[in-house]
Amino acid sequence: MNYTETVQWIFNRLPIYQNTGLKSYKPGLKRIQNFCYHLGNPQNFFKSVHVAGTNGKGSTVHMLSSILQEEKYNIGLFTSPHLIDFRERITYNGIFIEKDFVIDFINENKKFIEKEKISFFEMNTALAFQYFKYKKVNIAIIEVGMGGRLDSTNLIIPEISVITNISIDHTETLGNNQLKIASEKAGIIKKNVSVIIGRKISKEVRFLFLKEAFKKNAPIYFSTKSRKDYQYKIPFKVNYQDFNRNIVLKIIRILHYRKNIIVSNQSIKKGLKNVIKNTPFKGRWHILKQKNPRIICDIAHNENGIYMINKQLKKESYEKLHLVLGFVKEKKVDQLLKHFPIESFYYFCQPDIDRKYSIHDLTILVYKIFKQQDKITFFSSVKKAFLYAKSQANKNDLILISGSTFVVSEILNFFLTFE
Repeated sequence: MNYTETVQWIFNRLPIYQNTGLKSYKPGLKRIQNFCYHLGNPQNFFKSVHVAGTNGKGSTVHMLSSILQEEKYNIGLFTSPHLIDFRERITYNGIFIEKDFVIDFINENKKFIEKEKISFFEMNTALAFQYFKYKKVNIAIIEVGMGGRLDSTNLIIPEISVITNISIDHTETLGNNQLKIASEKAGIIKKNVSVIIGRKISKEVRFLFLKEAFKKNAPIYFSTKSRKDYQYKIPFKVNYQDFNRNIVLKIIRILHYRKNIIVSNQSIKKGLKNVIKNTPFKGRWHILKQKNPRIICDIAHNENGIYMINKQLKKESYEKLHLVLGFVKEKKVDQLLKHFPIESFYYFCQPDIDRKYSIHDLTILVYKIFKQQDKITFFSSVKKAFLYAKSQANKNDLILISGSTFVVSEILNFFLTFE
């Protein structure tokens, strides 16, 4: 198989949770343990940092990777989902995994994958581990796919564990309240391994993490706001990235203090400044067009994420706000919509995946929520919604595309050939 055929086989034979939902979700570590044993346990051949969290983990791992790259460490980065290219998920010093490596891995392990019914994410995890072993990375930064305790990435014993924050998301698999979700994410806390917890958590969640860390004899640290952190500038004009920067700086300090991994101030500054250049970072308050009109996309897809981008909208200057929004089935859309400015123009759409919140169901829901309906339109595709929003926007307006990773993915792919 060539690369195109290999990727088609991956998507066709290994259903993706992000696309199909619960029917492709396979929690538990037995399959990934067996697969990695089959591969010679590649996860034991490199140091790692393990990052979980409801929001912010993607930004955190990209910033951390960029900083360590500037210090000339060889860095592997494993993230999910991808927005444009499947190979975004696995990078080495910011460069996508080679197509030939993906082809060879699938050809060599296809029979095992099929026989053992390995899931899409388990396959990706094992592929990343094997690649990082092959590349002899100094540090692999591993982003949890979902939850933590039963996530296939939880096979590693990292140098440090990180939980960026806790909010309500994936309730169908992780639980319907913060304590249940926190319990799942606390599953990445390992015996004698330091753990960093992000800010803004409840007392109950804080106690849960303290209890779990004490049980595992894991040194625990809480990320705190520090004026010193603001000397390190980030290339994002959004306040919510300040939280993620604080966590990254805490990780750097604990790696230095506990693991003697040295990073200079210059590398921190350059790494934060160059994060977009050094990594495949995209989709977070991603400015697609600066003006005439201003166009921004953001992959926020849960209540806390939408709340944060709405706070940012209040700092933006525009005449009219045009919102291109689509969602997936499990989301409580009514709770998400309440955070957007009521006077906005709404262009509702559906992403092109099985798990989409259909435009038929969305129409029924929206008409129940909005009393004023003259600023609301519905579209069968993301592309149609965006093009219509663009045709209606004036040069001083703002178009924001959000609500789902998959809506943003379609927009980013469209922009590769647009304009």
